[in-house]
Amino acid sequence: MSTNAAAELSSISLYDARPFFEKALQYGIRNGIIDQAKLDAICTDAPKGMVQIARYFGSEFLRPELETARARIVNLVSLYLESTSGGDLRQAAESLRDHSFLSRSKGGSDMLKAMIAMPQNSHFGMNERGGFTDTHIPLLAKWSLRSLVDYQAELSKRRQVADVIDAAIWLADELGMDADDLEEAGKDAEAVIRTALLVMACGRSKMPDWVAFEKMIAALRKKYAANVSGFKLDLPKNLPVEFGGVVNAVRQSVLADGIKVLDASLPVRRLFDQTPAFMGRYFWLEDGLSEVDHHDRETSLAWSKATGGNSDEGSLLTLFLCVAAGAAPKTLLTEKTATTLIRKIQKSGIEVELARQYILDHAPLQYQGDYLQLWLGFVDEAQQTLESDSVHALNDALALLRRECNVKS
Repeated sequence: MSTNAAAELSSISLYDARPFFEKALQYGIRNGIIDQAKLDAICTDAPKGMVQIARYFGSEFLRPELETARARIVNLVSLYLESTSGGDLRQAAESLRDHSFLSRSKGGSDMLKAMIAMPQNSHFGMNERGGFTDTHIPLLAKWSLRSLVDYQAELSKRRQVADVIDAAIWLADELGMDADDLEEAGKDAEAVIRTALLVMACGRSKMPDWVAFEKMIAALRKKYAANVSGFKLDLPKNLPVEFGGVVNAVRQSVLADGIKVLDASLPVRRLFDQTPAFMGRYFWLEDGLSEVDHHDRETSLAWSKATGGNSDEGSLLTLFLCVAAGAAPKTLLTEKTATTLIRKIQKSGIEVELARQYILDHAPLQYQGDYLQLWLGFVDEAQQTLESDSVHALNDALALLRRECNVKS
């Protein structure tokens, strides 16, 4: 390459590296768009703007801060002009002609403030609504010196996050929750969208608490038990067009989860609340009272079924002893089943802990203490007799069961 050619490329490179404001200004002067009166106005406004910016970010009395303020005001004007004109120098020059220099600077500042106030991630608990505040000033200081390319890249990322959040808010609103509820819940927007799609697929109309969520998954597992590959989710028919892409992308992630979501061998609580890959991936309302009430009802029904409605000590001890021996739980034994039970105990012993855990897992909470005391007291007195292999052990054990448990003659 010749020396002249290299010099020419160097000159072009230097020219292209100038702030967009300077390019637009030169273009406007050369093409008669900007006259001397406008130049004089810019020269008057620029120092005022520099002082204002220096004061806003620190002090107008320090030369280094004034120099930085000069770079900031030129960059802010450049950001606004290049962004609004799409890089068209004529449009940018006309914008300088028709509006004040300070208004173009404010336009750039407003662009950055709006971008900074946008969410950076889709977690409701980590974003503040309310727009730009004084706490954002350090960020504005940084961004006021960044290029349009940097701004556009960050804006694109934040817009994608904002779209996910807005879509989650829209879906939640359709199911009876507002933005304040979501912020209080503090979950990921994607989790809200996933659950909303499942709710709508089940024909429900409200965001679920855990009890409802568990029932919903059970219903889906039953529906697709014979054809897991047939699992599908439709987008809401009234979904705003602007949310279509975002919601569809999250929808695909739910379909990808389908194999595990619909696997009836995986307990719902273990999958969604205890498996690392699924923890926080779906959303439900935290309602401790509802869960306790549901657990109490379920426990009551299961206990009533296990005891046959009997609450006398003989029936309870018979039940606990069967469990401790590894036999089918019963509250009434025949002579024959009682004999079989004793022989089983003589061979393998009494697993005291099995019955204890059974009480803790199934008995109504308010009675667990009494039932444990009843069981452990019985074991202290009866274990030696029941596990004995002496000559008369079977008869002694049968006599004990007739006295303490329910044995039908």
